Amino acid sequence: MRTLYDEDASPLYTYVLRLLGGDRHRAEDVVQETLLRCWRTQDVGGSEPLRPWLFRVARNIVIDEYRLRMTRPREVGGTAWLDELWAKPDGVDRMLSSMILKDAIRRLPPKHREVLYEIYYAGRSTREAALVLGVPPGTVKSRLHHAVRALRRAVSVRETVAEEAGGKPDWGYPSVA
Repeated sequence: MRTLYDEDASPLYTYVLRLLGGDRHRAEDVVQETLLRCWRTQDVGGSEPLRPWLFRVARNIVIDEYRLRMTRPREVGGTAWLDELWAKPDGVDRMLSSMILKDAIRRLPPKHREVLYEIYYAGRSTREAALVLGVPPGTVKSRLHHAVRALRRAVSVRETVAEEAGGKPDWGYPSVA
C-alpha cells in the first residue's frame, strides 16, 4: 500500500485537483477515499496496473459528490437573511395603524373630531381653534382631552393584541401621549 501511495497518489491528486477546479481540500479527500477503496477491494500485489482503476474510481467519486450536491437544496448560512427580511419595513404596520385611527376618529362625536382637526391638522393653537369653532378655550381643551383619551383606548386595544401575539407594534408616527 505504501508503494502504491508513493507511485500513484501525486498524479491522482493532480488529476482530481483539475476535476474539482482547484479545490485542494476536496481533492485530498477524494484521493484518500480512492486509496481507501483500493485498499479494501483490490489486490495490490496483482500484475494488472492499478492507476487506470484509481483514476476511474476518483472520477466516479467526484461525479457522485457533484450529483449529491445538485439533488439537495442549497444550504444557507444561519438565519441572518431571515432577520433582514423581518427588519425591512413594508408599510403594513403603518397602514393598519392608520386604518385603526381612521375608524376610531369616525366613531368620535363630531365636536371632538372638529377639535382634533383644528388642533392637529390645521395646526391652530387652543385660542385660534376656539375662535374658529366659536367656543371658549376651556371647551376646546376639554373636548381635545376626551378625543385623545378615546383614541388612546382604541390604539391600546391594538397594542394589547400585539403584545399578546409577542411583540410591541411600531406605529410609524409619534404617540398622542
